[in-house]
Amino acid sequence: MTHPAIAQGKVAVITGGASGIGLAAAERFGAAGMKILLADLPGPALEAAAAGLQRQGIDAVPIAVDVSDRAQMEAARDRAAGLGEISVLMSNAGREGGGGLFAGEETWRATLETNLWGAIHAAQIFLPGMIEAEGPGAAIFTGSKQGITLPPGDTAYNVSKAALRALSESVAHDLVEQTGARVSAHLLIPGFTYTGFTRAKGVEEKPAGAWTPGQVADYLLDGLDKGDFYILCPDNEVDRATDLKRMRWGLGDLIENRPPLSRWHPGHQAAFAAYMDADD
Repeated sequence: MTHPAIAQGKVAVITGGASGIGLAAAERFGAAGMKILLADLPGPALEAAAAGLQRQGIDAVPIAVDVSDRAQMEAARDRAAGLGEISVLMSNAGREGGGGLFAGEETWRATLETNLWGAIHAAQIFLPGMIEAEGPGAAIFTGSKQGITLPPGDTAYNVSKAALRALSESVAHDLVEQTGARVSAHLLIPGFTYTGFTRAKGVEEKPAGAWTPGQVADYLLDGLDKGDFYILCPDNEVDRATDLKRMRWGLGDLIENRPPLSRWHPGHQAAFAAYMDADD
């Protein structure tokens, strides 16, 4: 781990840290000697996650937080500041949407409030102190490929993650202007990962095509070491070249004035398939 923000005795704040990618990242930051503020919804999963980290010799403090609640996030900042200098912020808390355009208002609001407003709160509440500090820092936002390719189906989730991408890109630019990249920003874009979301759908064993949260966390650390902003993870089904080719096609919808989401459009599906089959 060579990113200067990952330093012994400094504090890493991880939202959505009780399971999945957040917990795997906490293990790795903790193994580097960082203190971990593990923020997640209240319940036994949060306490068990913190206890598991502590058994590994990691200084982990759990705090029950709903990231959509600004006051709770401010309380988390104050708790983290009491542990030491915050040098890593990982805005990782998220939820699936569920349903298309006409999903209920409750689904839309809950999805946007967690996936987007949770990240806005994290940035607005934690970053000022990291900017004012003299040391290096890193702000990590957990996005999704669905926020880039926008596959039909889960519209609320796609919208939330597309907005999160725009937010994190703007944060990165602001941090360059304000700190000269002393505090860096990064967009983690996981591939197919076996997490609690997957288990909630009744998948009890990791599918062969999925990565583990630990693999994603390792890829995150490698991207941080390289100074990458876009940390685009492959998985066991889709390699980076395929991801990039799909994303180029999606951008072509705008450039070539094709129908939006033409990859799935009946008038363009054959052309997309031919494009994917063609050698670059």
